[in-house]
Amino acid sequence: MSWNPALEPGCPDEIGIDAIETLIIPRARDLGGFEVKRALPAPKRQMVGPFIFFDQAGPAEFLTGQGIDVRPHPHIGLGTVTYLYSGDFHHRDSIGTDQVILPGAVNWMVAGKGVTHSERTSATGRQGPHSLYGIQTWIALPEDDEDMDPIFEHHGKETLPEIEAEGVTAKLILGNAYGEVAPATLYSETFYLDVVLIPGARFPLPDDHEDRGLYITEGSVSISGQEFSAGQMMVFRPGDQITVSAGPRGARLMALGGATLNGPRHVWWNFVASSEEKIEHAKREWQAANWGQGLFDLPEGDRHEHIKAPDR
Repeated sequence: MSWNPALEPGCPDEIGIDAIETLIIPRARDLGGFEVKRALPAPKRQMVGPFIFFDQAGPAEFLTGQGIDVRPHPHIGLGTVTYLYSGDFHHRDSIGTDQVILPGAVNWMVAGKGVTHSERTSATGRQGPHSLYGIQTWIALPEDDEDMDPIFEHHGKETLPEIEAEGVTAKLILGNAYGEVAPATLYSETFYLDVVLIPGARFPLPDDHEDRGLYITEGSVSISGQEFSAGQMMVFRPGDQITVSAGPRGARLMALGGATLNGPRHVWWNFVASSEEKIEHAKREWQAANWGQGLFDLPEGDRHEHIKAPDR
């Protein structure tokens, strides 16, 4: 926990509404009886810094015995970040990881040249009625790291730096901000924060990162007198000092961004790459289903099914 004077009331907010480069309204996607809100990639904005995918899952309620079952599926060229407000996920992957994530902790899986994983509600979670609410993001890798061996890191909530000021509590999930550094191993300049504001509290975005955005999960914020509500993402013009004020019910935000990559990325299904050739190679490898003999294997303990690649 640390005190940062830059978070005190009275931060500069003399900006126009044109400081918002892009306003994104997420698209609802049905994942088989469970709906997510997808903010990235968007038609006018593929990435915010290295963040290329942003899904809000829930809030959703489940009866005893029910839950989420995201069957084994592949990734290349990215890192996945799972962060929950409520509920749990049982993560298994093809490099041997078997990890349940709970609210406030971080699962950080870097796919590199290729990895397979599944995410399911745990057996413990299914023992009674339960909820699920969280955010999953993908971070595109720099070209030099796209072919690295996959890795997985789990960081408990007690390991994440906490930044507090009057009316503001922020947890640093990834990267660096306000003089703090989160524990996960990253490959490009990044920041990612879970921010809770009491009504009227003011929060300045870090001003030492090139690309910056906010996603509102609860409540509302105002910028230059205009109010924005839950379920909206704003991406800001580089270089401006940006401060938001929480609305009458307070707010919860995910602040994200970092350095832009050297160019756009190709995205197909669960694959991200700097070249179409890498995408096509991964596609052929997954379709071949030569588990453990080619690019992909299935997770130990979760090998009885997998998601087939789309036809196009």
